[in-house]
Amino acid sequence: MTGMKLFPASLAAALLLMPVIAKAEPPMSAEAFDTYATGKTMTYSLAGRVYGTEEYLPGRRVRWAFTADICQFGSWYQQGEDICFLYDGDPEPHCWKFWDRGGWLDALAVTDAPDAGLSEVAETEEPLACAGPDVGV
Repeated sequence: MTGMKLFPASLAAALLLMPVIAKAEPPMSAEAFDTYATGKTMTYSLAGRVYGTEEYLPGRRVRWAFTADICQFGSWYQQGEDICFLYDGDPEPHCWKFWDRGGWLDALAVTDAPDAGLSEVAETEEPLACAGPDVGV
């Protein structure tokens, strides 16, 4: 992939402390998150292992895929300090708080997995490669 930015492996150690550290700082606003994320495809890790990748499209639309899974389309919106995602076919919102760590993001789930912290580990402007029925979309 061209234009991919990778982040240091030392993030795994930071992941262990992230939920404690993150709560001490205010999360990103929806405007800051939109500015940071739109036009990017970001890969996230959980406890040092790749968790999934999300492409942030204009108009607060997204494409998400767990590692080696089919893509899910959805959108995001602000709810208080949270950034909440709704995916097609899933009526339950998945809400997160995001922090900009100087060129990479930390995220903390607030609805479906409390204290489950994700960290951005790679970023590109290339579209998300979708497996399954969305190939070529």
